[in-house]
Amino acid sequence: MASKIQPVKGTREFYPEQMALRNFIYEKVRAASQKFGYQEWDAPFIEPIDLYAAKSGEELVKKQSFTFTDRGGDFVTLRPELTPSLARMIAAKQGELTYPLRWWSFGPFWRYEQPQKGRSREFFQWNIDMLGVNSPEADAELIAVAATFLRSVGLTPERAAIYVNNRRLMDSEFDTLGIVAEKRLDVSNLVDRRTKMDSAKWDAYALELGLSQAQLDGLKNILGNFDLWKNSDELVRLFATLEALGVRDYVKFDPNIMRGLLYYTGTVFEAFETSGSLKRAIMGGGRYDNLLADVGGQPLSGVGFAMGDVVAGIILQEAGLLPEFVPTPAAVLVTVFDESMWLKSFELAAQLRDAGVNAMVFPEPAKLQKQFKFADKMKIKLALTIGPDEAANAQVAIKNLMTGEQVTVKREAVVSEIQKIVG
Repeated sequence: MASKIQPVKGTREFYPEQMALRNFIYEKVRAASQKFGYQEWDAPFIEPIDLYAAKSGEELVKKQSFTFTDRGGDFVTLRPELTPSLARMIAAKQGELTYPLRWWSFGPFWRYEQPQKGRSREFFQWNIDMLGVNSPEADAELIAVAATFLRSVGLTPERAAIYVNNRRLMDSEFDTLGIVAEKRLDVSNLVDRRTKMDSAKWDAYALELGLSQAQLDGLKNILGNFDLWKNSDELVRLFATLEALGVRDYVKFDPNIMRGLLYYTGTVFEAFETSGSLKRAIMGGGRYDNLLADVGGQPLSGVGFAMGDVVAGIILQEAGLLPEFVPTPAAVLVTVFDESMWLKSFELAAQLRDAGVNAMVFPEPAKLQKQFKFADKMKIKLALTIGPDEAANAQVAIKNLMTGEQVTVKREAVVSEIQKIVG
């Protein structure tokens, strides 16, 4: 007996149930994006490795990318992220595009990471950006898009929050503490580890990094000051705009949000589910400047965020927020009474489809009870039958599988009867 071939480690298999989840997320992403007027776009799934070398860092290029040499001898990779492709495509038509651009995409990505809960080597990601404008109001719009998605999937402000910080605000505070620019990556990583370490060990680690006791005390005061945003004109404008957009209840200032602070140049934000088992961010993003610097374009600022489907899917499943899985989009099953009626069944199904009713035909003659049982397992609500008597009188028998009731109607009335029962 041949051994079973296993899937590649870290990849994902989408049985109908998993595909329904993926499509549910996609539909909500699409609705939130389009509600704010964003255009859908996409880029190649395979890119030259050189595209990432300058922008994405050595670790992503050398350790996390699926790289290979193609048959033409070019060194390429399955795309690990979308921003470099975005930059290249905009640079290619920079003078032809209408700004500000509002673009969004939802597609597959690959990273060679250690698979674990909330992280796989193959994932789908929502990317959404506004390009060509630099204002707190634009930042607020992207945060509002994120909040709109959270609301649409049932994650209320009591269950999810978007935490905001600002690079320029933190740089100003670091200047006051005398933390030099060369130390800020270390300090950002230090803050990011604060919740993962014992407080005494965290203090000791901070001193090992070269902070003085006075700087450490000052840093703690900053990280505990949740009114610090009032010192930033950008954040004051941001929160006023979020209030006007009707999503202020989702958003909180948190000076501990540090991830991405060295990449982003202004506002940064991350969304978390506040009561579940998964501590990973649902989504994250912020404002960046000079997107096109590494691909030959003119300076262009933007704001955007990304959301992977793996974390979002786990959170929605654990919270019980997914719609009931329906095994088939067919509203009705057209049964096959016997071989002599087979083509009559196909004719009826074709009539229904032409009228906009999704219809499935049982693939072979079988006892009607077996066909009804199949329809019940597939959660089909109605079973239609044409037997000899119905065929002779141009009629169709309609069995309501939810109630067990059955009616016989004229062939021309079958669509209206179906619509009456299932809507």
